[in-house]
Amino acid sequence: MTILVTGARGHVARSLVQRLLAAGRARVPAVRAAGRNPGAARLPAGVETVLCDLAEPDTFDAALAGVTRVFLYAERRGLDDFVTRAASAGVEHIVLLSALLADPASTDAIGRMHGDAEQAVARSGIAWTFLRPGAFATNTLQWAPSVRAEGVVRDPFPDSRSAPVHEADIAAVAALALTEPGHEGATYPLTGPELVSRRRQAELIGEAVGRPVRFAVQDLDEYRAELSAWTTPQVADVVIKESAAAVDRPMPPTDTVEKVTGRPARTYGEWARDHASDFRDESS
Repeated sequence: MTILVTGARGHVARSLVQRLLAAGRARVPAVRAAGRNPGAARLPAGVETVLCDLAEPDTFDAALAGVTRVFLYAERRGLDDFVTRAASAGVEHIVLLSALLADPASTDAIGRMHGDAEQAVARSGIAWTFLRPGAFATNTLQWAPSVRAEGVVRDPFPDSRSAPVHEADIAAVAALALTEPGHEGATYPLTGPELVSRRRQAELIGEAVGRPVRFAVQDLDEYRAELSAWTTPQVADVVIKESAAAVDRPMPPTDTVEKVTGRPARTYGEWARDHASDFRDESS
């Protein structure tokens, strides 16, 4: 059995590769990591890496050769062709990293894109498992430069609440779905164990790095401009709308991580401690 892990440079993919390797050869004979620039992935020595870009169908066949199971990021571009090639290559199971509000009929760009991706995988005839994380704890790494330089988090929504999920918990569920029977056809909503405001997240980062981190309320137009630097205006609008709604109507936490893995989901405080080096000014 060879498992193909796409998105090799992503936090979830890297955590998943490490977890699969730790499972040992009795359960996971081979792990292959793939991405647009696999050479840039920070992976353990000896892990096979291969080019696989969903925008470049010519890269699919080599990546899929001998593969029986795939961990797949929900990149809608090229996905139909990829799952068709995967079926032809003999892939038996796809674990798709989707989103909590995935829905092909959604009016927001994020939910619709992930819903379309789920439909494409379901249509392939390959057994599937859908992982639907809510807020990624790693999204708050966007604060790292200002925390290192100034000890400050800037965001327009100090009281917006979410239950950020640790990438290691997503990877733990993915690893079980890829290596154990019984997860086919399952949809897993994944969150952290508790609601945490963004102001409290800044405090927890400060506790992790050992110095106070203050919260500064950011101008909304400035925030929108920052979002637009890495995504589309439609996605930026969704992020802002959901952040504002989560002040009074946050999405409740789920207990899926604990039900699937047998251990409680990690808290945001644990995530901050695991990533303290990302926020710490090592020169001070």
